[in-house]
Amino acid sequence: MPRLALAACVVLLVVAPAFGQAPSPMLVSVAELAGMLTDPNVVVLHIADRAAAFEEGHIRGARFVRYGDFAVDGPDDLGSELPAAGTVKQVFEAAGVSDDSRVIVYAQSPVAAARAFFTLDVFGHRRVAILDGGLRAWREAKQPVDTGPTSSVRTGRFTPRLNAARLADATFIQRQVPGKSIALVDVRPDAEFFGTDGGMGGMHAAGHIAGAKQVTWNSLVDGDGRFLPREELRARLEAAGVADGRPVVSYCMVGMRASVVYFVARHLGYDARLYDGSIHDWSRRKLPVVRK
Repeated sequence: MPRLALAACVVLLVVAPAFGQAPSPMLVSVAELAGMLTDPNVVVLHIADRAAAFEEGHIRGARFVRYGDFAVDGPDDLGSELPAAGTVKQVFEAAGVSDDSRVIVYAQSPVAAARAFFTLDVFGHRRVAILDGGLRAWREAKQPVDTGPTSSVRTGRFTPRLNAARLADATFIQRQVPGKSIALVDVRPDAEFFGTDGGMGGMHAAGHIAGAKQVTWNSLVDGDGRFLPREELRARLEAAGVADGRPVVSYCMVGMRASVVYFVARHLGYDARLYDGSIHDWSRRKLPVVRK
């Protein structure tokens, strides 16, 4: 089962083809969601590792989706990887998601919520958003919270179509020029970025991919888990070389934390791509890293 504490990611931004509907806002407030709950087409997903976390308290009408069911263990000890389309279809249909649903995801951490967003987005769902601030913000606004297991849910009808243009791999990155043809973003903290942690104690090569700029994922949210205002988010990405017309590739250790940069880039309208295997996959291929 993937562990949130060991995640690492890379994201690249690119334009995705339309799914037949106009795109909807990717970040919603508590007030906006509260006004949607009577709409039968709205599906609210509570992302967590354990059902018990959901049963302790969740947004009224939300459905539980286990993180490890859509972020799976891949080959060579890679964690939090995309599953096959059939698994994505099964997991999200069971939660009531259909092609035309308005899907709102939240989790205790923006990381898990962003990973759920990424999964649905990369498989072609055009109406996915994150609840800004998650359950904490919902509770603070005195909105209704239920306890207990998910009530009976009508199975959805979701047709996942993998959009490979939203993914990056090691070969793609090697063929680019970071800072010129792409903006390569490493979302990890200093110890991982500079390799002073020894590659998380020998789990992977110590350092970062040459040409990568550092934008830590948690620098994009405040202490309450809410995303910074749009202009602040834009300024932080631009400082790392992100610009219109230049795909953004983000990575971390295994592609989980990088989902936050992927989400922010999509939210701001940039082209985005995520290196799902991230530095773990890069190291497994014995590709070079730098430590300065």
